[in-house]
Amino acid sequence: WETCWFKVELSIPLAWAGREVHFVWESDGEGMVWRDAQPVQGLTKEGEKTSYILTSSLKESEPHSLTLYVELACNGLFGAGKGSMIAPPDPDRRVTLNKAELVIFNRDVYELLVDMEILLDMARLLGEENQRSFQALYTANQMVNVCDVTDPSTFPAARDLAAAVFSQKNGESQHTIHAMGHCHIDSAWLWPYEETIRKCARSWVTVIRLMERNPELTFACSQLRLISVLWQAQQFEWVRSWYPGLYAQILDFVAKGQFIPVGGTWVEMDGNLPSGESMVRQFLQGQQFFQEQFGRICSEFWLPDTFGYSAQLPQLMRGCGIRRFLTQKLSWNLVNTFPHHTFFWEGIDGSRVLTHFPPGDSYGMHGRVEEVLKTVKNNKDKGYVNHSAFLFGFGDGGGGPTQKMLDRMKRMSDTDGLPRVQISTPDQLFSVLEKESSQLCTWVGELFLELHNGTYTTQAQIKKGNRECERILHDVEVLSTLAVARDSVFQYPARQLQRLWRLLLLNQFHDVLPGSCIQLVVEDALQYYTEIRRIGAGLQEEAVQSLCRDLLQPKAGSTESTLVLNTLPWERTEVISRPGSDGTETLALVTVPSMGYALVREPLLPSQPVSVRKQEDGSITMGNGVITVCLDTMGHLTSLRLLDSERSSVPDGCYANQFALFDDVPLYWDAWDVMDYHLETRKPVTTLLKPLEITLDGGLQGSVRFSLQVGKSSTLTQEIILDAMCPYLRFLTQVEWKEAHKFLKVEFPVQIRSTNATYEIQFGHVQRPTHWNTSWDWARFEVWAHKWMDLSEHGFGVALLNDCKYGASAHRNVLSLSL
Repeated sequence: WETCWFKVELSIPLAWAGREVHFVWESDGEGMVWRDAQPVQGLTKEGEKTSYILTSSLKESEPHSLTLYVELACNGLFGAGKGSMIAPPDPDRRVTLNKAELVIFNRDVYELLVDMEILLDMARLLGEENQRSFQALYTANQMVNVCDVTDPSTFPAARDLAAAVFSQKNGESQHTIHAMGHCHIDSAWLWPYEETIRKCARSWVTVIRLMERNPELTFACSQLRLISVLWQAQQFEWVRSWYPGLYAQILDFVAKGQFIPVGGTWVEMDGNLPSGESMVRQFLQGQQFFQEQFGRICSEFWLPDTFGYSAQLPQLMRGCGIRRFLTQKLSWNLVNTFPHHTFFWEGIDGSRVLTHFPPGDSYGMHGRVEEVLKTVKNNKDKGYVNHSAFLFGFGDGGGGPTQKMLDRMKRMSDTDGLPRVQISTPDQLFSVLEKESSQLCTWVGELFLELHNGTYTTQAQIKKGNRECERILHDVEVLSTLAVARDSVFQYPARQLQRLWRLLLLNQFHDVLPGSCIQLVVEDALQYYTEIRRIGAGLQEEAVQSLCRDLLQPKAGSTESTLVLNTLPWERTEVISRPGSDGTETLALVTVPSMGYALVREPLLPSQPVSVRKQEDGSITMGNGVITVCLDTMGHLTSLRLLDSERSSVPDGCYANQFALFDDVPLYWDAWDVMDYHLETRKPVTTLLKPLEITLDGGLQGSVRFSLQVGKSSTLTQEIILDAMCPYLRFLTQVEWKEAHKFLKVEFPVQIRSTNATYEIQFGHVQRPTHWNTSWDWARFEVWAHKWMDLSEHGFGVALLNDCKYGASAHRNVLSLSL
């Protein structure tokens, strides 16, 4: 991830007057040309950008000698993987400069070749039954006959033949393709955050150059109107800070209406795992940034590359001023083909947004005949609407549109036999779709991607950090708000909280929170979580000191007390651990009001203490008057009874809290995928290292502990805790994980029959089938949830809660949590 600099001194021959002159640079690494201390051109071999146009027609008044600098990065468009794109970066990678030349560019030859390419593609792809394919073929043949490659004076006649074909117009009913330049840049993936800053600059300065030469160009960058569509506010903030000159040029094109902000979120976040509050903050921070910088908020949510979309998103979009949505990721479904490209998407509260999937199933088109024909042929809603999106430009690692892509589409703008192709904007597309939307279908519920199910579990420390930091920021805001209401002197830490939120939101990018990124990105993400924890703890302490200052001052003669705070919106009675006068931890049963605090002097006494008993066979029973449980020596839960219900939650002869190990060898996307066939490799974890033993024998709390060997080299230690008056059992699980290509889960068979299980999502829940009746059901063999999943029948149910996991499943009567 180092860069090196080349100083390039150029001297253009006087004999080249009137010619188009390019500086050509070909290297294995991405580059940037700097001129007069400003970036002027991105260079990426994989992105077909290997030259900087010095002049389109050399004039005597123009400088013939100049100095450029080229910043060369030691990585390509897709990072620096060894042997495979998604392999870890190669520390010994070498980057070669293959060409650095000053050349004359023959524009006439270039235009002739593009004409020929389009005609031959029409001849090849329109089919023998279409007369236009023969017309294109015969025209191409005539051009070959007319053109003498040694005599440039014959080129215009050949081009006139092509122009005659391209000028034959379409009928009014022809499908219209709305082409938008696009430059999807992952904020971190196969490269670290810092490299993304350079990728943004390389890509966006190239777009600026294209716009200068093509005023009609609009550009929709998953961050950014060749139409320029900006949607990742974070990436704009980076460019604003690191490349102020480039950012000023971008603002000029925004003012001209060529750069158009879309998307409205801080980053292109994961669409499943962030909490409801985090998703609101993504929109809040993004829309606020766009309003401040560009004078408007976004009306389109642009999220083309995340791994599924929560059923809560339509409500959040509408609440944030967005009524339109674009993605294409469901074209990656491994099992079922999604039935629509243009439709209304309805969320869990009934909110609807107009949704469009580009029918070409890509956000990286190259402007070819084959792609525009696919866009029409593949469109599943072309009977209802006659318009669709076409996003062109190199993406994922940046790059963006090229001049050749634009030149191809200019020839197809209104050519009989091909769909009409117009350079457009997101607003123009969605406006015409809204006018044609009266007969569109509605999809209700989540947009579940039938692929990349492993991202719910990959990189456990990132998942844990996300959940913990979401909780910390919630608590800081609650306590700080109460402190402001109570103490007029207290200053609400708005600036610090915004910075912490933006760090957390950055880590929710769709290749970071899912864990589908290189080690260097993981290390950066974990460092950001550490920073949020550290600063958040300090802000929390300041708020508590202000809120409860009087209570924290010891008074003479008063008995020792403990201040306990509750940041949740209901009264809670729980067992807590508090420091004693001698420094040791002691347990206490306390009741604390909703969103409030209590000063505990004399702890409550439980109506019934926890009992813990060891049986002759080594099993242990625990009870607290609310539930009773029985555990065998392996830590299996053999019985769980809610005393009021007179029924056991665990079926006879079954073991709950059963750990199971599965092979995890996907077809390709290693960190992303777990395939359905992994279920055929289930092996229960049965090697006991330390049998079940009592660690706390009752009273306010009872607990037991055991250890298992998992796989060849890993160990698992679990403490199971029952508190007084508590209707649930707690499992504190620690795993020292040393396995490769293995997947660890814990299973809870329950004595409940239901065709659906319920899973928590953002500000609500969804139900998913527990059977595999159809391919749509079966494709959800591994799903995501937030803090709980539940299997219930009338009057009775069991919920499985967690504090840092997202992967889950419920098949028949077995609840599984992916660890």
